[in-house]
Amino acid sequence: ALKQIWDKGLLYKGFKIVPYCPRCGTPLSSHEVAQGYKTLKERTAVVRFKIVGEDAYFLAWTTTPWTLCSNIALCVNPDETYARVKAADGFTYIMAEALLDKVLGGIEREEGTPAYEIIEEYKGKDLEYKEYEPLYQCAADVAAKQHKKGHFVTCDDYVTMSDGTGIVHIAPAFGEDDAKVGRKYDLPFVQFVDGKGELTKETPYAGLFVKKADPEVLKDLDKEGKLFDAPKF
Repeated sequence: ALKQIWDKGLLYKGFKIVPYCPRCGTPLSSHEVAQGYKTLKERTAVVRFKIVGEDAYFLAWTTTPWTLCSNIALCVNPDETYARVKAADGFTYIMAEALLDKVLGGIEREEGTPAYEIIEEYKGKDLEYKEYEPLYQCAADVAAKQHKKGHFVTCDDYVTMSDGTGIVHIAPAFGEDDAKVGRKYDLPFVQFVDGKGELTKETPYAGLFVKKADPEVLKDLDKEGKLFDAPKF
């Protein structure tokens, strides 16, 4: 039976996203993982991604700062409304209109002045393929090696307006939705974590366990002016 499947050209080698235990060095079934859930408070990251050729930034959110070294795309919902705004902190941002107050409302400003002013509105689809500057050079190097294009805006309706900024960061090696978007847009496959759950030598965080890398990533992005906020979630 397997030979017939092979003869028909129906077998291929690919990547699948699975839960993984770095302590045991083995994948787990989702059933095993479901037995051990607990609720934690973690620092998330709202990051400024500089748009190529513009003095403006995409504001994107992630619950896993350690995956940002592997950022290869951003994703918007094609049917939702996005706005370009001039914010009270002096930056120009693009993000989901529905979440403007939630994200930008807390910016320090003089009394009576608005937190932001809307300059232009778009549908998510209008932003597709818009390019931004890589957050980390290591991801850009892998993209170049694989002769694939990365660091542009993709569209998928899994992006919701309930949390974050309406723009999510995409690292195809570390999430099912990310992997799906990666296949759809033929994105580079960037895998900067080894079997022990430590970041690899290509990154600035070589040898650090992923969760220990979180605060370091936030610290560095903040230093470079790329971190907008690190809310707890």
